[in-house]
Amino acid sequence: MNVFRILGDVSHLLAIIILLLKIVKSQSCAGISGKSQILFALVFTTRYLDLFTTFISVYNTVMKVVFLICAYVTVYMIYVKFRKTFDSENDSFRLEFLLVPVIGLSFLENYSFTPLEILWTFSIYLESVAILPQLFMISKTGEAETITTHYLFFLGLYRALYIANWVWRYYTESFYDQIAVVSGVVQTIFYCDFFYLYVTK
Repeated sequence: MNVFRILGDVSHLLAIIILLLKIVKSQSCAGISGKSQILFALVFTTRYLDLFTTFISVYNTVMKVVFLICAYVTVYMIYVKFRKTFDSENDSFRLEFLLVPVIGLSFLENYSFTPLEILWTFSIYLESVAILPQLFMISKTGEAETITTHYLFFLGLYRALYIANWVWRYYTESFYDQIAVVSGVVQTIFYCDFFYLYVTK
């Protein structure tokens, strides 16, 4: 495992921790898209089903379990514990516009037509667009709390580091995962406008 992969995982985990700390400290989920968090929980659930079938390493298993727990705790806090602070009016992105094409693409473009492989492919495609409800919410309200922008920054950094990981693996192992790379590049493009605003503001 190379340094870009580890830093990418740490950046991703840091983004989630920042978000959870924001919710707990402020006792509010204002400015956070519950729909994006549902999509991320769905991403982790469908991607990490191999926890029951394949052991890769202790690191891999621990990280998967931590991401799953954090995703569901976040959804719980938004829709149950602090639901009175949830801005459902501005979190109005229609998820079917993402889910229907992603499901269709998962069946059409995958490495093997098996349930686990299709669900893994679905998770990769869905992750590339899961942040759109959050970005839509920010564009609709015209504002984002500092902590929310830090969360988005570290998510974007995670994607950038994973692109570096793919480049490294291509040159050192001749490994190339077309589905993951193309989806990751698409996701990073969605962050470009946000990164520009983050740096300039």
